[in-house]
Amino acid sequence: MEGGIADPAGLALYPSHRCKTLYLIRHGQAVHNVAGEKDHKAYSFPEFFDAQLTPAGWDQVDNLRKHVNACGLAKKIELVVVSPLLRTMQTAAGVFGGDTSSLEKGKPLMVENAGNSFRHSISSSNSPPFIAIEYCRERMGMHPCDKRRTIAEYSALFPGIDFSQIENDEDVYWRPDSRETDEQVAARGVTFLKWLWSRTEKEIAVVTHSGFLLQTSRLFGNDTHPSIKTHEISQPFSNCELRSMVLVDTSMLGSDAPIANYP
Repeated sequence: MEGGIADPAGLALYPSHRCKTLYLIRHGQAVHNVAGEKDHKAYSFPEFFDAQLTPAGWDQVDNLRKHVNACGLAKKIELVVVSPLLRTMQTAAGVFGGDTSSLEKGKPLMVENAGNSFRHSISSSNSPPFIAIEYCRERMGMHPCDKRRTIAEYSALFPGIDFSQIENDEDVYWRPDSRETDEQVAARGVTFLKWLWSRTEKEIAVVTHSGFLLQTSRLFGNDTHPSIKTHEISQPFSNCELRSMVLVDTSMLGSDAPIANYP
């Protein structure tokens, strides 16, 4: 072994107590996705208001559920954060909810046929807590598919989701005549990540939308290899795709003690 200072190029060390693991998930295929791929104008059609999952979307959800259970991820998740729109809550409940055999043990996470899903009720038993928050909604405005229902309606369909972080029953953010810019979506994404950092949980699943994920993720990765930024961080998400990311506090925002360290 030769002497001298070694070059750690390409490597990094960081204190683990200043990190959280996020499991970012785009919702399964929804009815507006199918129509929009054929004709982009379909995103403006009123019949796709708060679009629900398609049967193919539910198949994607079932496959992702099998994956998170097979790889052990389902047991690691401490919190599921979800955008308050039908397709994201259906996806989150289908992937991380309990099974039908445990329905009698508590209130359902999702009631039977929620959002014309033709699905059985999904139990909240033996599942992580679910919380809905507006910060991680899809780009808001003009497209009816991105307008939410009232929280009262959602609470009846998804009794096991905590909606207490949402202040208004009606959707006060969606506008019929204007749509958020890329910069506005990204700024909302940063606010969302700061909110996540304020949580005590370390392993968090986030079920959200393609536009929101894309504009938020594009802010990051400039300190990595260009291929990592392009193909692993800023690449658009497919329906029901899951990516694990590490959220790092580089500015002393965190106050948690390093519980595993020994002086």
